[in-house]
Amino acid sequence: MGAAMRRIHVGNALSAFGLGFTVPYLYVYVAQVRGLGAMTAGLVLAVFAVAALIVLPFAGRAIVRRGPLPVLLVALVTAAVGALSLGLSNSAPTVLLSASALGAGQAVMQPALATMIVDCSTTETRSRAFAMQFFLQNLGLGVGGLIGGHLVDPTEAGSFTLLFSIEAVMFLLLVVVMATLRMPRAPRLADAPQQSAGASWKQLLGNRAMVQLCVLGFVLFFACYGQFESGLSAYGVEAAGISTSALGTALAANTLVIVMAQFAVLRFVERRKRSRVIASVGLIWAVAWAVAGYAGLGDGSQAMATAAFISTYALFGLGEALLSPTLAPLVADLAPTGMAGQYNSAFALVKQLALAVGPAVGGPMGASLHAPYIVVFLLFSLGITVLAVRLGRQLTEVQNHPSAARSRVVAQSGAAAGQAPAHV
Repeated sequence: MGAAMRRIHVGNALSAFGLGFTVPYLYVYVAQVRGLGAMTAGLVLAVFAVAALIVLPFAGRAIVRRGPLPVLLVALVTAAVGALSLGLSNSAPTVLLSASALGAGQAVMQPALATMIVDCSTTETRSRAFAMQFFLQNLGLGVGGLIGGHLVDPTEAGSFTLLFSIEAVMFLLLVVVMATLRMPRAPRLADAPQQSAGASWKQLLGNRAMVQLCVLGFVLFFACYGQFESGLSAYGVEAAGISTSALGTALAANTLVIVMAQFAVLRFVERRKRSRVIASVGLIWAVAWAVAGYAGLGDGSQAMATAAFISTYALFGLGEALLSPTLAPLVADLAPTGMAGQYNSAFALVKQLALAVGPAVGGPMGASLHAPYIVVFLLFSLGITVLAVRLGRQLTEVQNHPSAARSRVVAQSGAAAGQAPAHV
């Protein structure tokens, strides 16, 4: 990695650290520490999703026009202001406004950082760069949640103020680190003839492969990430009788599998078509949902149910490790020159929408409709496989299997070079 890529990865790790540092404790902070009630706490969590859905379309346009680094710096300052004001807020309006600023800033960081990875990598190194990003994001989330949990005290509001203040300082420190970053000059929309925002979105929607990838991405995030802390956890507690400690172990198993498997699966991913890798993830997650069904609906012992439930989260982690070096590089390869920011923001928008809808649908089903819940999401996982196969028909060889395309070009160049002396 070059110096620019190392700083980008530091940014990924610290932004994820900030998310894990405070977000898990927002409900307790708003509802209990500030005494604003469960309704306000629920609204604060919803504001994070709404703020992301509002700002991401504009963020994509700004990244294309101005470049990802200026947009990232604005997002970091916005998140710092939101975090600091949230730690000092004691009324519902100020809490909601602060949460919207923090949520908007954190939402914009991801497509900006992803576009910076695209600008600082090549087709050959992009999969590994995004694998490293995903690895550091999970590590940052886990470490942030662990440290934050030891700092907070529900009986002391000052501990939460300290928590949010540290997060704000961290974002500002990251501004200093990234402000001195030298990015390679990448093509921007400003270099081309003027194009309206509507025209750029029309161009994106006219890309059939990108539209199919967005549909596939929605199903992926809806059926996995949208269920982790809502439907699947509710199903585990209500149907399988999983304790809260076992639920924490399951989440730790998910992170552990990602950390251990992330770089081990890279060689497997790079040698195969991207559409087939995504299709295999659908099959793995279908098995995961079947195992979850056994945990809650089977006749085994409580120990077997707990082991099966933990295995479900571990299988989800394996699928995530396969996706991280696949999805983001594919989005970058589908984007026309200078449009990576727009495409990254569009895909992030789809992800946020799935994360907003997933808990709303899966939560009530997982808590009360146990068998239908498992069947529905097992079918969603099989649908991922079907959609991935269909997507593969829309991709070029370079987009779907870049390593094979490079090998073919190198082989052809070598053959041509070998024939040249005889021809002369």
